[in-house]
Amino acid sequence: MGLFLLDVIFRAFEIRGHVPGHDDFPERPVRSSSLSDGWSGRLMWILAIGAAITFVLSLVLWASA
Repeated sequence: MGLFLLDVIFRAFEIRGHVPGHDDFPERPVRSSSLSDGWSGRLMWILAIGAAITFVLSLVLWASA
């Protein structure tokens, strides 16, 4: 689907001849995601802290009502 949309965009701007056709894209090694270098642990901590703060604030609001 992605290559089809890219093909449509290239045809709309008439730059089709400058890129490889359908399956002519060269094979490249798959890059690892940017979250695999330690950011996933940090992101989980940030999400957990945000959820805890939201939970505590909602308890405070519920208790005060």
